[in-house]
Amino acid sequence: MPMANTSSSKFASKLASILSSLLERTANKNDSTIKTETKHSPFQGENKPSITIRAYLERIIRYTDCSPCCFLIAYIYLDRLVLNCPEAVINSFSVHRLLITSVMVAAKFMDDLHYSNAYYARVGGLEVSEMNYLELELLFGLQFELNVSPNQFNSYCTMLEAEMCLESVSSISKLQCFSLQEKHEEEKADMPKIQVQTGVKISYR
Repeated sequence: MPMANTSSSKFASKLASILSSLLERTANKNDSTIKTETKHSPFQGENKPSITIRAYLERIIRYTDCSPCCFLIAYIYLDRLVLNCPEAVINSFSVHRLLITSVMVAAKFMDDLHYSNAYYARVGGLEVSEMNYLELELLFGLQFELNVSPNQFNSYCTMLEAEMCLESVSSISKLQCFSLQEKHEEEKADMPKIQVQTGVKISYR
């Protein structure tokens, strides 16, 4: 299902490249520090998903039609979560769940139109019950602080610009939010299924 807005699609593709690169570096670094006795977060899976972070993020971009700013907001949420919850480590066993959950929460907060939890679960390769639970875990981990100030948003934009320069990608002056385009049921049917291994046993609050 191609995104309806061509400029939005190209911008989102660049954003996926940068964010996946940042998350991959973080995940690889944290993989070496995983300890079996460490308390695991609900985002931690038993096995590494076979799909790469880049491919997973591109899948989210393609099938959810979130405005591009949602992905930067999601990245900010992940930074906040790690600061608030030491057990919420970004590694190869958790990054996929963290991504799909943070993007879904960002889309609900930022976009006028967004898909349901059931649809995001399908995109992310999760059960609906797990998607619902992870959403609650993220919200509590963020202490329900979802607002991002213009100064903080611009600060992260500057960070991404620097990262883009390091990767020899043309720089951007600012992030632009694009309106969500109308979805078509026939396009949804083309989504290939994936499966992200179930995480740690869920214990509801």
